[in-house]
Amino acid sequence: MNIGVIGAGQLGGTLATWCAENGHDVAVTSRHPDRLTDLVEHGDGHIRAMTIPEAAAFGDVLFFAPNWESAREAIDLAHDAMAGKVVIDATNPVPILTSAMSDAMSDPMSSTTDPSGLGSFSPGFPSTLDIPSFLRVPEAPGTAHPTADLTTSGFEQLIALAPEAHWVKAFNTISTEVLDRRRGHDPLLAEYVCTDQRDARDAACHIIQELGFAPFFAGGPEAARLTETGGPLQMCEVDVKDAKDVLAAALATVH
Repeated sequence: MNIGVIGAGQLGGTLATWCAENGHDVAVTSRHPDRLTDLVEHGDGHIRAMTIPEAAAFGDVLFFAPNWESAREAIDLAHDAMAGKVVIDATNPVPILTSAMSDAMSDPMSSTTDPSGLGSFSPGFPSTLDIPSFLRVPEAPGTAHPTADLTTSGFEQLIALAPEAHWVKAFNTISTEVLDRRRGHDPLLAEYVCTDQRDARDAACHIIQELGFAPFFAGGPEAARLTETGGPLQMCEVDVKDAKDVLAAALATVH
């Protein structure tokens, strides 16, 4: 299978490497192509660097893993080639900043790490996509997740931008470090999957299993509100045997 990875940062690059290890041919993209040299060199001939339109055309299945502020631009560049293809969205919307984070970002040249551990963003380049209103970064450890107004998700915004693609949400709840530590080890780590497209669900579940995790269907696109930043499933390290109960508990927090 040919796989295109749009956004080969920490998560995208790791997924590209694992897919290559399983014998897939992988095309990777980045805003900084020079940073892809090591990734390509360690791909044993299975990884190559391409532009976003080229990678989107190359892949039978696409991983969509740019930083949130780059997501719309990436879709604009890949849009024509995404039609009819399974696109696995691993992004998380940028959270609303707390006062402490705002102070840390007062320098326009500074950058701040996404609390999800899955990407970074720069205040000098604001997102061209909306930040869902329910997103809040807790001011202190132990602050409960919001429960009242999960009204939309970043995933649903992406679907609206490229409705011809067959979107599925996965690989966005857990940091790369945890994925690497838990990969292939019993009990298998549950990987929540959100989509209303059967072919996208099947393709994502196949890849998730192939990479050493256990897919668990969470629901349609609206279920991504639970898995993205600010949702009750974000950063939850869940064994597959507990995935159903954890999902039920997450659903119970949503009014």
